[in-house]
Amino acid sequence: MRVPARRCWGPRLSRIVVRGWPSCQWRALVGLGGASGQENSRDAQVRKKPPWRVLFFGTDQFARETLRALHAARENKEEELIEKLEVVTVPSPSLKGLPVKQYAVESQLQVHEWPHVGSGDFDVGVVASFGRLLSETLILKFPYGVLNVHPSCLPRWRGPAPIIHTVLHGDTVTGVTIMQIRPKRFDVGPILKQETVPVPPKTTSKELEVLLSRLGASMLISVLKNLPENLSNGRQQPTEGVTYAPKISTATSCIKWEEQTSEQILRLYRAIGNITPLQTLWMKKTIKLLDLVEVNNSVLKDPKLTEHAVIPGSVVYHKRSQVLLVYCKDGWIGVRSVMLKKALTAADFHNGYLHQWHQKGSPAEARQCRFHTLRLPTEKRKKRTRCCATVH
Repeated sequence: MRVPARRCWGPRLSRIVVRGWPSCQWRALVGLGGASGQENSRDAQVRKKPPWRVLFFGTDQFARETLRALHAARENKEEELIEKLEVVTVPSPSLKGLPVKQYAVESQLQVHEWPHVGSGDFDVGVVASFGRLLSETLILKFPYGVLNVHPSCLPRWRGPAPIIHTVLHGDTVTGVTIMQIRPKRFDVGPILKQETVPVPPKTTSKELEVLLSRLGASMLISVLKNLPENLSNGRQQPTEGVTYAPKISTATSCIKWEEQTSEQILRLYRAIGNITPLQTLWMKKTIKLLDLVEVNNSVLKDPKLTEHAVIPGSVVYHKRSQVLLVYCKDGWIGVRSVMLKKALTAADFHNGYLHQWHQKGSPAEARQCRFHTLRLPTEKRKKRTRCCATVH
């Protein structure tokens, strides 16, 4: 099998274009070589087998695992898979930097801060949870293009927060896709390798991230071992089953008691609770729910929960289990701790706030004694929007 004909930068970059791609990049995608004479002399400049020179783009803990695998492969002199490895990451307010930068510095890898990517020669780029679109000019600098380690079974959950949306929507199966990047759009390139795994019951996005990061790192190394062949055998993504995983905003953390079931709220907590607390209103003040749990059947039989009608948002303290029970659209969830002016256990919240309202005994006041849906104003919502995951 023949491989890419020549480097894809320099004055001959736009010489021939096939479907919007310069001829050299097109040959890299389909595994074709050059013609003869001068083209053959350029073939010699493109490596046809390992060891590869890799430029890595990443930011967070998911990306760190991929970088760790690449670094381990570089250190393994017996296999000779990676010869050169440099890192591109994004600025961070933390002095230590993001997890990828921390690992790169500890491992004495050269680090570039986006948009700077250095000036060295590389065979292939690798992206994992980077959160920035790479320009076509940059992609074409790599004879073998740029690979992306994406934690979903594409085309399901294209976009910046696939793991969060996997948990949020209760998917029972997920996976990792190694794909080749195309410019201008996220997650639309051909699939080189894809593996599925079951989603563990009641898993959090953080726990799932650990599982998928290890799987993705292993899959990437497998792809790099036979890179030209894997590129030539890449398959286009199906047009059916496309879903999108947009960034999670602060508004997503606002519980809608009248609209969301107990299962939906618990999934929301497992999906984003490690990033931003779920929020609601208590007596016109924002309160954050820090620790949510399922309510077991023995608690649900308590007379306090069955002796009178309840409405969504109603709060009852269950002394035996020491949790706040909150009524949703279809049932109850448990809350072990909250943040009002400070962090409070369920017992603290009952003694300091809830108890005095129940003591008054007025039906009207009891109706006020509940959580209300927090609805952020449009302007405030835009200002406070935050990304809960970077692009994978």
